[in-house]
Amino acid sequence: MEEIKAWAKKLKRQIFILYFAYKDNRVPWYAKLFAACVVAYAFSPIDVIPDFIPILGYLDDIIIVPLGIMIALKMIPKDVLSECEMKAEEMMKNGKPKNWIVGSFIILIWILFFLWVILRVYQLLK
Repeated sequence: MEEIKAWAKKLKRQIFILYFAYKDNRVPWYAKLFAACVVAYAFSPIDVIPDFIPILGYLDDIIIVPLGIMIALKMIPKDVLSECEMKAEEMMKNGKPKNWIVGSFIILIWILFFLWVILRVYQLLK
């Protein structure tokens, strides 16, 4: 159980590293875009595979998010990464920030996506 807690804490720290890297001007645009998507998905209350589906529901939390983090971290320059690691450590000690605007934006994106899917299915069934 301790190993799982340590793994989860490391994952959380890496998400904060990506959060800070996204804000850094030295990070290439494609790395910023990918990092932003990974962070948004990790913090999003909505998953591609809902958690109530047995076994498959936790697949994204166990495979997709860590894989996205690993790929995003490889895209970020080493000097930026080391600075972001220090910022992430400090943030974890002080508590994570709450950004209601970004949270609302993420939920809005998911709502628009589901509305688009519903409209597409409706058009196909016509």
